[in-house]
Amino acid sequence: MLENLKQSLHKNNLLFLFGLMAVVLAIMPEAYAHGVTDGDKGYIQESSGRMIIPFIYLGAKHMVTGYDHLLFLFGVIFFLYRLKDVSIYVTLFAVGHSVTLLSGVPSETAINAYIIDAIIGFSIVYKALDNMKAFQSWFGFQPSTKLATLIFGLFHGFGLATKILEYKISPDGLIPNLFAFNIGVELGQIMGLVIILIMINFWRRSGSFMKQAYNANVALMVGGFIFVGYQMTGYFINK
Repeated sequence: MLENLKQSLHKNNLLFLFGLMAVVLAIMPEAYAHGVTDGDKGYIQESSGRMIIPFIYLGAKHMVTGYDHLLFLFGVIFFLYRLKDVSIYVTLFAVGHSVTLLSGVPSETAINAYIIDAIIGFSIVYKALDNMKAFQSWFGFQPSTKLATLIFGLFHGFGLATKILEYKISPDGLIPNLFAFNIGVELGQIMGLVIILIMINFWRRSGSFMKQAYNANVALMVGGFIFVGYQMTGYFINK
């Protein structure tokens, strides 16, 4: 009985932690999703010519503080145990992210920032449902997780491209700076991924991982829905 009580308390603490994380992330200022801080915004607007190192830094900073990216990656690798599988899915996400970032800015392909961020929030919901085997239960088949990761990577890239276009980056040195920014994004992604892998591997060794996995993904799904609601509210208020 005492053991059951401990497990129940541990489970409730986990749900509280994830729920609190979801609420805090959802109410954070937009600048910490796909936006850019005011100081970085001014720097981007005033920059002209090739500035490789600064843009690598900005790209890495964006990814490390881009909690929507990190939550999606957390969902993607949740049940991946082999480094080979992790590498495949992260590469698919990086390819999608890079394609739309590097093509969206030069072609000036912009999507409403609230709509694209709502789609990104939905990507978190989708991955959580996928981890819970919801699609198999509801529809009797499993959608391609690799294809979904690539497609949502495209949307994540559009989110950043849309923001950069809002800040009217100088055309002088645009392409080299965008490539540098994208390199920074991938470096930041690797840093974030390493931290996530360390944390989740410790969790897996605790022996309670499988018991808590479903509830953790429920919390992840709720966080995604909150983020979607937050963005859609912003869309209708600012319409």
